[in-house]
Amino acid sequence: MPSASSTVQRPSRQDTLGPPITAGIVTALVGFTSSFAVVLAGLRAVGANQAQASSGLLALTLTFGLGILWLAWRSKMPVTLAWSTPGAALLVSAGMVDGGWPAAVGAFVVVGVLIVLTGLLPSLGRLMTKIPTPLAQAMLAGVLLPLCLAPFKSLGEVPLLVGPVALCWLVMMKFAARWAVPASLVVALAVIGIHIVANGVQIPGDALLPQLEWTTPAFTLEAAVGLALPLFIVTMASQNIPGVAVLKSFGFTTPWRASMVVTGAGTIAGAPFGGHAINLAALSAALAAGEEAGKDHGRRWIAAFVAGVAYLMLAAFSAALVTVVAAAPAGLLEAVAGLALLGTLASAISSALAVAEERVPACITFLLAASGISFAGVGAAFWALAGGILVRWLLKDREPLTPSHK
Repeated sequence: MPSASSTVQRPSRQDTLGPPITAGIVTALVGFTSSFAVVLAGLRAVGANQAQASSGLLALTLTFGLGILWLAWRSKMPVTLAWSTPGAALLVSAGMVDGGWPAAVGAFVVVGVLIVLTGLLPSLGRLMTKIPTPLAQAMLAGVLLPLCLAPFKSLGEVPLLVGPVALCWLVMMKFAARWAVPASLVVALAVIGIHIVANGVQIPGDALLPQLEWTTPAFTLEAAVGLALPLFIVTMASQNIPGVAVLKSFGFTTPWRASMVVTGAGTIAGAPFGGHAINLAALSAALAAGEEAGKDHGRRWIAAFVAGVAYLMLAAFSAALVTVVAAAPAGLLEAVAGLALLGTLASAISSALAVAEERVPACITFLLAASGISFAGVGAAFWALAGGILVRWLLKDREPLTPSHK
C-alpha cells in the first residue's frame, strides 16, 4: 500500500515552465506592439527617412533583446528592457535639430554615454535623484500633450479611418486594458490594408526585409543640450527609476550597475543605426516579474529570458511594419501613437501635481514643454526644465500670502 507521501503530486516541468514562458511571450508582444508607432513617429520627427526609421526600430529591438538575455541569465532575475517610449515622444516634440539626422544620431550616442556613466559613477546617479520628480514629470507631460491630442484632431479630420481604431481602444480599455493598444493597432493595420488595396498602393518586396543602415554621428552643442540631455533625463526619470520600483514591488533587487552599463552600451551601439535609447522596462516589467510568470519566484527570470528571445524574433518583422505604416493615411499613425501614450500622460500629470507646493513650478514646466518654444537652437524640453527649476528656486523661501486683518 503506497504511503501518503508517495501520493503527493509534484508539479511537472511543463507546469513550472509554462507560466513563465507564456508571460515572456506576452511581455514581448505587448511591449513591442503597444509603442512601436511612437518610436517611428519620433525618429521621423528628428529627420530619419523611411529606411533609417526602419533601421532604428530594428536596432532598438535587437539591442534590448540581447540585453535582456544577458541580464536575465546573469542575474537570474526577471530584468526586462525596452526602448524609451517617453524618449520617442520627446523626439516628436523636439523636431529637427541643427545638423539634421546625423546630429540627432550624435545626441543618441551622448545619451548612451551618460547612461553608462550613471551606472559607473554613483555621484551622477545621486545627481539624477536631485531633479524634482514633479518637474521631471511635468516636462514629460508637456512633451506628451501634442502627441496625445493627435487622435482627437485626426478623429475630426478623418473620422471614418480613426473612428474604428478609437472605438476598439475604448472597448478594450473596458474589458482588457492591457491589450487595448495592441488591439487598436490590429484595427489600424486592417484600415491601412484596406487603404492600400483600394488605392492600388505598390509595396516593393525588398522593403519588407529588415536591414541596418549606418549613419555617421555628428556632434553639436545644440543637439547635446537640446536633445541628448532632455532625452537622458526623461529616460532615467520615466523608465529606469520606475523600472527599479516595479521589480522591487515584486521582491527583486535590480542589478543597477549592470543594467545601466548594458543599456548605455546598447544605446551607443544602436545609435549609428538609428536607435535613440534603451532602458529598463517599466510597465511591461510587471508582466515578467509578477504572478503571471508563475508562483515560483526563482523561475520568473525565465519569463524575461523568453521575452528577450521573442523580441529578437519580432525584430524580423520591423521592416515590414515600417513599410506598411508608411503607406497609412495621414494622421492614422499619430492617432495610434497618441492612444498608446494617454496612460503615460495621465500618470505624468498626476505625479506632477501631487504636491501642492510644487504645482506652480510644475505648471510652468508643463506649459513651456507643451509650447514647443525653441531658443538658440535648443528645444522646449530643456527650457521647460530650466524654467521650472528657476521658478521653484524663486518661490522656495517665499512666505505664503495670508489675508491681512485690519
